[in-house]
Amino acid sequence: MAKSANKHNRLYLSGEPLKDDLVLEIEAGEINPNLDSKVIARTLIDKHGWDQTEARKIWAFGPEGVGPNFLVDATKAVQYLNEIRDSLETSFQWATKEGVIAEESVRGCRYNILDVELHTDTIHRGAN
Repeated sequence: MAKSANKHNRLYLSGEPLKDDLVLEIEAGEINPNLDSKVIARTLIDKHGWDQTEARKIWAFGPEGVGPNFLVDATKAVQYLNEIRDSLETSFQWATKEGVIAEESVRGCRYNILDVELHTDTIHRGAN
């Protein structure tokens, strides 16, 4: 769970490892963000046992938009979520590129957006 600086917004995320064979397929280019989202989803469902709704809601590959990490929208009916999508994707790209320790890129992680509580007033949802 993370709170915004103004304490009006909360993000709930979880992280889990991706299977090694999936990471190798991404690195080999067999699965990449340039493919149609339906093709990616079908591959993840059939070959890797992903849930159908989550496989269709991959927001980003990272780092740099092509790496072996996923940002997945696993929420159910969250209001205003698309308003902060760009910020979440940018944060995901930065976090997977810089890593947790020693500024090394993250490899083979799936980040699930579980829930988001956003303030109803637009001014309190901004980046400030």
